[in-house]
Amino acid sequence: MSAASEEVGRTVDVGGVATNYHDRGQGPPVLLVHGSGPGVSAWANWRTVLPRLSRRHRVLAPDVVGFGYTERPPGVAYGPETWLRHLIEFLDVLDVPKVSVVGNSFGGALALRLAAAAPERVDRLVLMGSAGVRFQLTPGLDAVWGFEPSLEAMRELLRVFTYDTSKIHDDLAGLRLAAATRTGVHEAYSAMFPAPRQNGVNALALPDKVIASLKHETLIFHGRDDRVIPLSASLWLNELLDNSQLHVFAQCGHWVQIEQNARFVAMLEDFLSPAAAEASRAPR
Repeated sequence: MSAASEEVGRTVDVGGVATNYHDRGQGPPVLLVHGSGPGVSAWANWRTVLPRLSRRHRVLAPDVVGFGYTERPPGVAYGPETWLRHLIEFLDVLDVPKVSVVGNSFGGALALRLAAAAPERVDRLVLMGSAGVRFQLTPGLDAVWGFEPSLEAMRELLRVFTYDTSKIHDDLAGLRLAAATRTGVHEAYSAMFPAPRQNGVNALALPDKVIASLKHETLIFHGRDDRVIPLSASLWLNELLDNSQLHVFAQCGHWVQIEQNARFVAMLEDFLSPAAAEASRAPR
């Protein structure tokens, strides 16, 4: 099976936008919101998480409008409100009234925005290397959002994303480059985060007082060696969110879900299903 065929899941009409998504498992629903790297899709972002998390949950992982294999409508104005509306309408179409949300990076900013806009629709909140607060644009994020397609540029981005670069090879870079250069993909991507890209950071950020008003139980993850989103962003989120806990992984870059997969998923399962996790550890 090709990488592209794995990335394509089901399709649903969301406000007139043909939306690609993955729907796995049964149980309490969890929404996975991907990041904003070039060529990203829900499958590319969450492929190492879906199999295990879907053992206890119904896991929904859409390609947000403009990304992956979801339609890129002509003339769409990309921005936080467009992406938020797409996610809410996606849940409406699937008749999911309440969901726990796991957001990665850019997806973390959307998860926060969803919790603020419709707090009654969010159960628990998980933020991983999350945007959503103001910080100084990093060289890493500037390189991600300013990506111009070439194999060497993609190799360098993969190095930026990870702490352990030993597994980066041309085959992987080639696959991600192919995803980033499908017809219309790079054109849409370039329109999302134009220079000066500090404006993109600021646009994704919510006011501190709005974040501080959120009462959802929240788990925050961050790689100590993240070169894309600074650790200070998660430290500040932890400070603002009264009902939050923060876990920092050593020797880990921006891709916590890949570089620390087993520990990340185990902690995620415990957080999303505390009663089930406690029962599984009880003596028999």
